[in-house]
Amino acid sequence: MKRAIILVMDSLGIGASEDAVLYGDEGANTLGHIAQACFEGKANNEQRQGVLKIPNLTRLGLAHALQASCGESMAGLNDSVQPEHAYGYAVEQSKDKDTPSGHWEMAGVPVPFAWGTFPKTELCFPKSLIDDFIRLSGIKGILGNCHASGTEIIKSLGVEHIKTCKPICYTSADSVFQIAAHEDHFGLDELYRICKIAKGLVEELNVTRVIARPFVGETPDTFIRTANRKDLTTPPIEPTLLDKLSAQGGKVVSVGKIADIFSNRGITRAVKGKNNMELFDAMLEEVKLAADKTLIFVNFVDFDSHFGHRRNIAGYANAIEEFDKRIPELEALMGQDDIALITADHGCDPTFPGSDHTREHVPIVFFGKNIKAQNIGKRDSFADMGQTIAHFFGINSLAHGKPINLIN
Repeated sequence: MKRAIILVMDSLGIGASEDAVLYGDEGANTLGHIAQACFEGKANNEQRQGVLKIPNLTRLGLAHALQASCGESMAGLNDSVQPEHAYGYAVEQSKDKDTPSGHWEMAGVPVPFAWGTFPKTELCFPKSLIDDFIRLSGIKGILGNCHASGTEIIKSLGVEHIKTCKPICYTSADSVFQIAAHEDHFGLDELYRICKIAKGLVEELNVTRVIARPFVGETPDTFIRTANRKDLTTPPIEPTLLDKLSAQGGKVVSVGKIADIFSNRGITRAVKGKNNMELFDAMLEEVKLAADKTLIFVNFVDFDSHFGHRRNIAGYANAIEEFDKRIPELEALMGQDDIALITADHGCDPTFPGSDHTREHVPIVFFGKNIKAQNIGKRDSFADMGQTIAHFFGINSLAHGKPINLIN
């Protein structure tokens, strides 16, 4: 029985790409800088202290993938630990550093053009877009209309939103139109309805995602985003690994926001979770249930949304350590012929200024009982990961990427 699990540690980049200077990200290194801050005692909190403690990820090859990518050892690394499986890094060929592009490319579909984004001006959205949005949705108006951190804009405008019922609209450096609204005072179904209208309107601007960002609470101190986030995403521009596996008799289980990222294409079953640990629980349950020729594809979103964008170094470090502790649970459920992949979709260096993603290499760590220990080095595209899994399942080759020889 052959099964594969992809674990995306959302935003865990391992060193700036050669073209990072084009994105203002020269010198970024999400994992490297987190480990350095831990080593220097600058990432301590109530949950964690001292150097970054990731013995399982190090055993699998993550720390060595970092060294292969940037040429420097991870701060605090026990050099006596040698990787037991296959490790390396991949360079992104897609023209952006956003979530859909990163995920699509690892599933075999690089994006050869830049998505539409909004300028960093006081009013960032075109007047015609907002006028049409208000008219077609029947809302009273909008709040925001700017680049912003999602948590901060809810704190600053949440009370006014409750009073006026005007949704909070904002964006980031990514190709995205985000709409925040209160689940009770505005209504979750109403938020989803207006997001669908907004998605139709931003199509002509080549904006890839509209994200519903529901929240609850009554004051700035109690406002909190809920797990009912919904991403309305442009469908992939070519058939992905998910499409091909499903079409050739396999199954694809989405855990977390994967189904949204791929616009539900090629998905057999979708499971949600509120946070990284719930997502890990859900993944383990799906592994127990999975039949032959099943791909379980998981996005662990907290690394990015809770810690990377918020530039919370200690929180990010603690999240990595929590994730690391649970790796043996997955290994215990994997059969003789199963494989698993740990990777990322972009970077989000919490030591960098601003709150945007960073253009970085991503780790490739393949593990399983039959996978030989090896340094696979630099891969020229994230698509090599998808092609490797296609080859593993024995399905038709993807249009992009070169397979990695993993099996003993």
